[in-house]
Amino acid sequence: MYVYILRCSDDSFYVGVTNDLEMRFEQHTQGVIRSCYTFSRRPLEIVFYELFNDPLSAISFENKLKGWSKKKKQALIDSNWDRLKQLSVCRNDSHSSNAL
Repeated sequence: MYVYILRCSDDSFYVGVTNDLEMRFEQHTQGVIRSCYTFSRRPLEIVFYELFNDPLSAISFENKLKGWSKKKKQALIDSNWDRLKQLSVCRNDSHSSNAL
């Protein structure tokens, strides 16, 4: 299973999971599914993918990425691990690291 990120023509990202990356990208590119997020945002570019042996792990990672900010996704795409770490720090007032 592949988890992938596409950069859309409006500079947004689309995160997906598939067992056939080439076929799924072709579907996105051709606009097979009109209701798909990417349909009106073509052309598209694959900017990240990772292969998983376990489908549940792939789906879990996909769901995690979907919750990430655009900046955090960009850090992953750029393999900028320092920036990714900075963007992963919890800044909520209620977080234990912010206790008095």
